[in-house]
Amino acid sequence: MPRSHHSAHALHSDSDDGDDRLDHAAIQAQVDKYQAFVNERLRSDLEQVLALRDRVMEQIAEYGKLASQVQTIKDTGLSELKTQVDLGSNFYVQAKVPDTTYVYVNVGFGFHVQLTQDETLAFVERKTKHLQKLADKYTSQASEIRAHMQIILSTIDELLAA
Repeated sequence: MPRSHHSAHALHSDSDDGDDRLDHAAIQAQVDKYQAFVNERLRSDLEQVLALRDRVMEQIAEYGKLASQVQTIKDTGLSELKTQVDLGSNFYVQAKVPDTTYVYVNVGFGFHVQLTQDETLAFVERKTKHLQKLADKYTSQASEIRAHMQIILSTIDELLAA
């Protein structure tokens, strides 16, 4: 009888080893699923949000340059101006502005509006505040995505430690 008990125990041990392998395979499947989610979805989402934020920050910088230039023209009382204009890809041409009374400002969606210097400065201030709120929103979204990534990576570490 002890022999059959030993045989039953041996069968039980084999079953435990099989369960351990099954548990390990299930854990590895979960780890793979979490890693794929982090790498395929969250990293992509993070890159997109950061790219959007970077574009907004570039717009803020451009409007800042515009405000600075308009303020300089206003402070110095320049009535005409010679400057260089970037046509794209850092290709500059010389330009002459015969009358600095008005500024044509890109207000979005391909529209340019003729504004006075004071109107331009007021527009830039409002536009910059709006863009900063948008940049803050994207920064917050990026932080949330990073937090989700950290939680998932911590979960993966816990699963692998088990």
